[in-house]
Amino acid sequence: MSPRTHPAQDTAAAPSRRTPLRFGYGTNGLADLRLDDALALLADLGYDGVGLTLDHMHLDPFAPDLPARTRRVAGRLAELGLGVTVETGARYVLDARRKHGPSLLDPEPEDRARRVDLLLRAVRVAADLGAHAVHCFSGTLPPGTDEDTAWKRLADSLTPALNAAAAAGVPLAVEPEPGHLLARLDDFHRLRRLLGDPDALGLTLDIGHCQCLEPLPPADCVRAAAPWLRHVQIEDMRRGVHEHLPFGEGEIDFPPVLEALAATGYQGLTVVELPRHSHAGPHFAELSLPFLRGAEATATRSLVPVPPHGDPSATPEGSTS
Repeated sequence: MSPRTHPAQDTAAAPSRRTPLRFGYGTNGLADLRLDDALALLADLGYDGVGLTLDHMHLDPFAPDLPARTRRVAGRLAELGLGVTVETGARYVLDARRKHGPSLLDPEPEDRARRVDLLLRAVRVAADLGAHAVHCFSGTLPPGTDEDTAWKRLADSLTPALNAAAAAGVPLAVEPEPGHLLARLDDFHRLRRLLGDPDALGLTLDIGHCQCLEPLPPADCVRAAAPWLRHVQIEDMRRGVHEHLPFGEGEIDFPPVLEALAATGYQGLTVVELPRHSHAGPHFAELSLPFLRGAEATATRSLVPVPPHGDPSATPEGSTS
């Protein structure tokens, strides 16, 4: 199975050309729930899928019997009718003292290899779950490391994971992350060119990060990213502040973003990303889906053609004009 491509489409297209969006919720925002309880909650709330962060409490990638545990989760996902993306952004799954450490950029080859091993495990889990992508990120620039060296380390470290992803038919979707070496869409394209534009390399687009950091508005970011889009994360955010916010607490106008996303033909999950709201995860999961469905409906209504003046359907009853 080869990764799907999603060519950009004209955003002025008729409503019939839109692709219905599939919404999920990230387990990193449900960290106080057992995985089975989190999955049941999302299915009950009407979500289409889940962004599964491999962590010590949710399908621990380093605990014994990973293949057997993965099969059980796959069965549960099928039973509940949930799609899945595998995410690798657990804070301390590799190092109990360093958040997101070690990274693909660390000076020590042994440390970089530990992160690569996590990605290889994630690819195997994703293939066994039938996931549509594996999410990852670059990491921050280590002190004393020049950027050219860091980019070479990133490319070299990702190569075995990309080879595994290609063999498994599951794209590796790199996320531009504020503060990281690969922070913006331009950086993703630098990596793509550096690696020779491999088919297995895709993009995770975080809508809040677009609002935070990108020069283009979020809807324009979606259109620009469309050919490489393999995974989408979504939350509210403010310009210049990397803080994931519940919907309505930031600055993003969501109907144009969702319309742009639907117009691309993207068929993966759009996953709510609220890791710092895990203490009230079920509450925010319950609120988030109606918000997104409402914004999607608003976007759809905005595309319905308005009848020209004089059309019978536009003329009030009893009017002679």
